[in-house]
Amino acid sequence: MKAITTILMAIFFSTAAMAQAKNPNIHKADPSKPVQVVEAACGECQYKMKGQSCDLAVRIDGKEYFVDGTSIDDHGDAHAQEGFCNAVRKAEVQGEIKDNRFVATYFKLVEKPVKKKAKKA
Repeated sequence: MKAITTILMAIFFSTAAMAQAKNPNIHKADPSKPVQVVEAACGECQYKMKGQSCDLAVRIDGKEYFVDGTSIDDHGDAHAQEGFCNAVRKAEVQGEIKDNRFVATYFKLVEKPVKKKAKKA
């Protein structure tokens, strides 16, 4: 009985872990396409874009786009000190702009934040 319970719990947790990876290819760059380094942050908190909640956005050539293909929560805690809601980060990306949104096929954060959001007094 203990073995069956352990096996069922292992299956449950492994299934839950696999469900988190919505787009496993987002972590692999296509070597045949150029990689861009862009700014990435929360569109609402950092770029003052209109939206419903905290959503990942990138700035390309001075224009902001919400991102499809990966989400703000796929890259750590957005509300942490260096998270997307509190800092503009640099990211290596591949993808294309469709219908005024950036459709990412590759997205990788660069280590250091670009700037931190000013704290309110």
